[in-house]
Amino acid sequence: MSKTTRSSANSTPEQLCFNSIPGFTVRADFAGGELSSDFGAVVLDAVDHRIGLIDRLTAAISDPRDARYITHPLRDLLKQRVFQIASGYEDGNDADTLRADPLFKLAAGRTPLETDNLLACGATHSRLEGSLRRSDIYRTAKALIEQFVATYNEAPGSITLDIDHTDDAAHGQQELIFYNHHYGHYCYLPLLVFEAESGALVTSVLRPGKRPAGVENAMIMKRVLHALRQHWPHTHILLRGDGHFSNPELMKLISEIGNADFIFGLGGNAVLSAKAEGLMKNARGHLALHQSMAAQGIGPVVSSVRLFGEFDYAAKSWPQAHRVVLKAEVLAGSNGLPAKDNQRYMVTSLCNPTASALYQQVYCQRGQAENWIKQMKADLKSDRTSASSFLANFARLLLTAAAYVLHQQLRVLGLHDTELASAQPRTVILSLFKIAVRVKQYKDRVLLHLPSACPVKALLAKVCQRLVSARRKSAMPASP
Repeated sequence: MSKTTRSSANSTPEQLCFNSIPGFTVRADFAGGELSSDFGAVVLDAVDHRIGLIDRLTAAISDPRDARYITHPLRDLLKQRVFQIASGYEDGNDADTLRADPLFKLAAGRTPLETDNLLACGATHSRLEGSLRRSDIYRTAKALIEQFVATYNEAPGSITLDIDHTDDAAHGQQELIFYNHHYGHYCYLPLLVFEAESGALVTSVLRPGKRPAGVENAMIMKRVLHALRQHWPHTHILLRGDGHFSNPELMKLISEIGNADFIFGLGGNAVLSAKAEGLMKNARGHLALHQSMAAQGIGPVVSSVRLFGEFDYAAKSWPQAHRVVLKAEVLAGSNGLPAKDNQRYMVTSLCNPTASALYQQVYCQRGQAENWIKQMKADLKSDRTSASSFLANFARLLLTAAAYVLHQQLRVLGLHDTELASAQPRTVILSLFKIAVRVKQYKDRVLLHLPSACPVKALLAKVCQRLVSARRKSAMPASP
């Protein structure tokens, strides 16, 4: 083996040995001083200063501890936990290895290099999650709604809310888990509410793993809608969801609340199939005609035919009939297989637009909510609901929801018109947050030294200008 490629086998916990280069040996040690790999903590703190999220969450939770014996105030605990989740540390036990991190300490308002002001450990966070009562959980979920409302300077003319369930798989003896046949495992089934235009999270609610009943859906959404109505009495609200939400109780609630509409998926049945048969027969005929013309070489090959229609329909449990939109689709068979019917139904209180526009331009857009749910689950690990207590798991979901809010507001306030304007949280974490920083603390200032060759130098300058400079400007007293 040549001298320039030889590697040493003498690495120790104090020194690491790597392949040499011509004229140089390569070693690494752990004597670099006060460094952090999580510059994103101070970026998140800048976002929080703009929107006041942590203050809202703190106000929502009652702290029963004796103030005389508190080492870690509630606000510090929430900031530490939410910031760490937003930085890719979803497990509460991660706090044990991050207690002395200078950037997380700085973001929590503590001097970064003192040795006697460590952040809270994982056990402290576990006790916090386990101590929250139902009233705390309710107020925290409502605080997220208040945070959403605060993103608007004035009441919007209309908003569209996408509501959906997702599964949080259970792997133990957690409270209120159930086997869900749709997902094929034991799970929780949280409900998430997003604003359709921006992807902003309105709120999240942890639910047992069973399929939701109409009464339950109506109860949850009644609280959400009433909270929004307190601020926006004249805003038109459109609710979109799949067939889980076409319940008479929820449709009745939306009709009664005023200036609100719904469009939900609707499961098929014999009555609907009979009403759809005429249009389905036409679709089959169109497909057969296209296939015949294609076989004669006088037309293109068509893989499907889609027609739209509508009719009034009332299930036995509905107090009144509603407009049902039908997508009558027939898919061409392949490899000798026959054509396949693929009809879909939607129920709505909307009178306009046309059936085709309602399905393609309104209902189908709700699919974007699936991407936001994936961001919460895959990037921020909202499904880390592994505590034994249902309320503790509810608290974890809400803390992850808060981390999602920080990321969404970072994109809106700091990353618009940049290469990360529509980036997922995972991309932001890897590209913007995971940057090595050397921390220097002096008598009256703290200096953060970033790498000279930082690849996102210009982007960081723009984000800092937008977040911090804007905050300072807004804090200046008005001119006389």
